[in-house]
Amino acid sequence: MTNPPSLEDLKERGVGPPARDAVVALYHLAFKEFGRQSLWSRRPSERPTIAQALVVADSLRREGSMRSLPLAARIEAACRAAL
Repeated sequence: MTNPPSLEDLKERGVGPPARDAVVALYHLAFKEFGRQSLWSRRPSERPTIAQALVVADSLRREGSMRSLPLAARIEAACRAAL
């Protein structure tokens, strides 16, 4: 059984490609719902890459609350599916 790629591996693979619409929607939802609380040091991109979406998911996990964790997991899952 192969281990799934780590978050850092996914970030490296997702640097260039623009994210799919599902990822973009979750990315913008994160800024709408948790921007002031968890993403205060980040500026949203109109058309984020997968790597940018993963950085947002990571910030939601580290800087957010228990309420932001499900969205972080959804963003990461959508990014994994896109790669």
